[in-house]
Amino acid sequence: MNKGKLFLIPVTLGKSTNSSVLPDGVMECARLLTHFIAENAKSARAFLKSLPSSIPLQQLHICELNEHTGTEELSGSLTPLLSGTDVGLISEAGCPAVADPGANLVRLAHRYGITVEPLVGPSSILLALMGSGSQGQRFAFNGYLPVPEAERIAAIRRLEKRSRDEDSAELFIETPYRNPQLLDTLRATLAPSTWLTVACDLTLPTQSIISRPVVDWRGDSADYKKRPAIFVLHASRR
Repeated sequence: MNKGKLFLIPVTLGKSTNSSVLPDGVMECARLLTHFIAENAKSARAFLKSLPSSIPLQQLHICELNEHTGTEELSGSLTPLLSGTDVGLISEAGCPAVADPGANLVRLAHRYGITVEPLVGPSSILLALMGSGSQGQRFAFNGYLPVPEAERIAAIRRLEKRSRDEDSAELFIETPYRNPQLLDTLRATLAPSTWLTVACDLTLPTQSIISRPVVDWRGDSADYKKRPAIFVLHASRR
């Protein structure tokens, strides 16, 4: 029996219209599938309802996969694929399997010889890098920085040194309600000449991308509270 394909289906980064950020082909693919693997079944149903799917929601099969999913459950997620059914992998926001637990499923699918087909859609990481004006040839996404202040400051200094030594852009994120504290720490820790970018609400009507040397960062850090953001630092040797 032929195996099914695993389609990696991007979704919007927030409450924006699908048509503004998703190609027609991506939405059409999602409309035709009956089986999905998602980080959160409720939000996956909301996304599929917004397409709308050509298949009633009650007939769709949605299996959850998150950071707590065990090895046995993960393997079980492949059952429809191994039986010849195409499956869509959906993240909570943006592209699945990028800074996302879906990467574990993709890796397992390759081990079983299942065809993986990534579809085009918004990635907050790449959009932030594009809009930052930072080094696009060498960059790294570092996820979340430590929460304890001393560890956070040490991590920021390590990233700044690597950026300076290797002429690289260093990207990271924070839980939105802690954005102001992170921004204040960055402003107090980084060298005045280091470029800092904060890219918020990407693809949304409230989108904001500010990129400037730390010495020029002014204003109220609270403006970034509870807004999904990507931070980019670039301590160029030039």
